[in-house]
Amino acid sequence: MNKLETALVLVKSEISHEMDVMRQLLKIDQVKEAKGTFGLYDIFVKIEANSSLEIADIITKQIRKITHVISTTTLSVIPEQNKK
Repeated sequence: MNKLETALVLVKSEISHEMDVMRQLLKIDQVKEAKGTFGLYDIFVKIEANSSLEIADIITKQIRKITHVISTTTLSVIPEQNKK
């Protein structure tokens, strides 16, 4: 079984469009979780993919192109520490 890469993405969206953005995020197959947050970022997203290249692709070609997304910050999970 292939080990999946995990990334946590913090998304900032336009005011009052958080739920629209979250609905679009959850349509992406590799998005495993999306939760609204208070503070500097509006949505916390967990992505699991086959490689870091695939994660980068998802962020740049899908997440950042969602209407009302202002910015993203990506936190890559250290594979050795990503154990259940």
